[in-house]
Parts: sequence; C-alpha cells; structure tokens
Amino acid sequence: MEAEGICAPLSLSAKFEGSFAYLTVRDRLPTILTKVIDTLHRNKDSFFKEYGEEGIQAEKRAISFLSRLRNELQTDKPVLALTDNAEDTEAWNEYMRRQQDLMEDGRPVSWFKSPWLYVECYMYRRIQEALYMNPPMDKFDGFKEGKTQSFFESQQAIKSLCTYLQELVTNMENMTEIQLRDSFLKLLQVSLWGNKCDLSISGGQDNSQKSSPIDSLPDLQRFILVDNSSMVWSVLVAAQGSRSSGIKNARVDIVLDNAGFELVTDLVLASFLVSAGLAKQIRFHGKSIPWFVSDVTKQDFEWTIMQTVASNHKWMSASGIQWKHFMKEGTWSYHDHSFWTLPHEFCDMAVDAADLYSTLQGSDLILFKGDLNYRKLTGDRKWEHTVPFDQALRGFQPAPLCSLRTLKADVQVGLQPGQAEKLSSQDPDWMTNSKYAVVQFCGPHREQ
Repeated sequence: MEAEGICAPLSLSAKFEGSFAYLTVRDRLPTILTKVIDTLHRNKDSFFKEYGEEGIQAEKRAISFLSRLRNELQTDKPVLALTDNAEDTEAWNEYMRRQQDLMEDGRPVSWFKSPWLYVECYMYRRIQEALYMNPPMDKFDGFKEGKTQSFFESQQAIKSLCTYLQELVTNMENMTEIQLRDSFLKLLQVSLWGNKCDLSISGGQDNSQKSSPIDSLPDLQRFILVDNSSMVWSVLVAAQGSRSSGIKNARVDIVLDNAGFELVTDLVLASFLVSAGLAKQIRFHGKSIPWFVSDVTKQDFEWTIMQTVASNHKWMSASGIQWKHFMKEGTWSYHDHSFWTLPHEFCDMAVDAADLYSTLQGSDLILFKGDLNYRKLTGDRKWEHTVPFDQALRGFQPAPLCSLRTLKADVQVGLQPGQAEKLSSQDPDWMTNSKYAVVQFCGPHREQ
C-alpha cells in the first residue's frame, strides 16, 4: 500500500460549472429518474394483476418518493441519510458523514457541491430505497426493459460472435501459441469495444447486419489510446503453472459492467480463456441491486445464459449450453458484494471491504470492465493525463489488473506527454464521446 502517501487531486464535481459532471447532474440524472417514474407508471396494470390494490398503492408511493428525489436533485438540496434498513444502509450514511467532514465551511453535502461519483451512485441507491420502502415493489428492476431490449437488438452481432467462438473452440487443438495469442487479443478487443454501446460495434443500425464484430476491429485499433494487451497475455501465460506438469490453475476475475451485448462479449472472452486452457476458473462480479441503468445483476447474468441456450441459432445455442455447463461444474461462478454498489473509490476497499479485497488477492488477473469501474479505480479525480495508471490507483493492487474501458467521463491517466493536447485539438469531446478506449494494465509491484 505504499502509494497511499500520494496527494490526490480534487474530485470531479458538478460545482465546476460547464464540466461534464455538471452537465450530467443537471441534465442526465433527472432524465434517468423521469424514465424510472415512467416505467413504474407503465407497469401499473401488472402490479395490480400481481399484487392487487396493495401493488397500486406501493407504486404510487414509490413514484411520489422518486418525484421528490428529482426535485431535491434539481434544486441542489442537501443529500439525505438513507432510512431503509438494508445491509448497506449504515455504510452509506457513514460515507455521507465522511463527505460532510470534507465540505468547505461546514456546508451540507449536496447534489451540485459534492463529488460527482458520490452523488451519482447515491441517486441509484435512493431509487432502490424507493422500492425497498414500498414492498411488494422491492424486487422490481426499473431498468430491466432496457437491458432486455438491448440484448434482442444485438442478435446479429451476438450470433456472429458465437459462431466465431465455436470455430475457435473446434480448431483449438491445432492452434499454435501465436494463433492462440492472436485470437485472445481479438476477443479482448471485442470485450473492450462491447463497452462502447450495444449496437455500435456491429454497425447494427439494420438488424439484418451480418458483419461480425471481429471485422470492425482493424478500423477501431487507432482509437485505443493506451494498449497494454500484450502484458495481459504475458500474465495469463505466466499464471498457467509449469507446462511440463500440465497444471493450469490460473484464476481470472471479471468485474462486469453492462448487460446486453457487452455481457455477451465478456462471456465469449471467458469461454475462450477456459477452452484455451488460459484459465481454470473464472469469477464474474456483478451488482447486487439494479445500478447505473444497464449494469449486470445476478438475474441479468442468468437470464442472458438462458436466452443464449434457448436460441434457435446453432452456434449461439452451443455457446449457451457450454456456459451453462461451466456454471454447473463451478468453472464459472457469479458473485456480488455490496461494495460494488457503494460510492467508495477502490483504494478504500482494503479497509472498507476487507473480505472482498482478500478474495481478489487470490486472482491471477482481474479485468475491470467499463467507465464506472475506471472512475472508481482512479478515484474520479482531476488527474493530469500523464500521471501513471498505477499511481492513480493509490495503493489499490490486490492482484495484476487491467481496465478495459471506452471513455465516457472526464478522467483519463497514463497518456504520453502531448497526447491529450493533440486529442483535444482534433476532437474536443474525446474524453466523453465513447469513441476512444484504453486497455490499461498494472502488474505486481515487483515487476515495475
């Protein structure tokens, strides 16, 4: 933990008017709340069918709670303590007290004055509070419709990806190490660009799109600003145990981001790692509550595998059956932990979620998917772009780790001198338009 002494820059916040954080809190967060309210409205009949009058009353109370929340946000009211009694409630309220101690002049913690990472996470937890407080609504996922739709809209890209995977698996025996490495790097990039947004990678405006996501990789290569893929490969090869004894014990942890097409790209990568003998065990980490609109929950994870199994497409179904088998035999496993839906930076994990930190220490490689994980890895702060990635982690290093991320927020470290300036002159929105990506690796201290 020697990096703890590093003086971290200020947190990104809506108090910097005109910043991306400011525009998010001002415009995007109220829009998301409005959509959740609309979703509850639209489902009124099904709540009534399922729960009778009790369902209707619960729906009304949840809507009025969320409408008040939207008003608090838009008028920059103080952030309120949580009043439900879920297992993470006290951790949230304690974190709020921590934020209060950091406020200038004893001002209350509020939507526009406090760190963006904190208030954005807090909004999703308050949406959950609205449901927790109004059973039988407490199990409702207000984002499920969107996640389901994104999966079905990406069918062409999913089919071509599963076809590519099954062809690789069939030919695995005859592949040289160079071919294996090449296939791994391709699937790592598919998983990277899966984070961009569901249909962009397949060029999928037209759902009869036949091109494979693999085909678009050469065109996307120049948008990868930092590419440490070969270091990730080296770690996997080194973790295989001695080739003479044939022991392949590597464990890979994948901290998931979005459901839909991105999750399928992660499952395809994980499937390849196991089939190629690059990993013996894969642990997927998802969210314990609906989160950031499209993040993967246990239900999304299981549903996606079931849908893949049930597909009438030969190779998609074959992939799903293989994944179901991996889950059944324990080669794959899904885990959630309340820390992933807390507002903490990951450098707090060793203290605030010691059990999770020590679990991750057993990994040979941790892949962190997406933008929110990157913001938490780097503390969502105003780092200089040239600060090394491992420095921005501020001591968070349970195991060799890699961030696969397309840029959708204004934090980015580990760039070459002048690289950010050049990007800014060519494309002023480079940090937020999801056109650019990074594969950033941080290995054990002894290797640096």
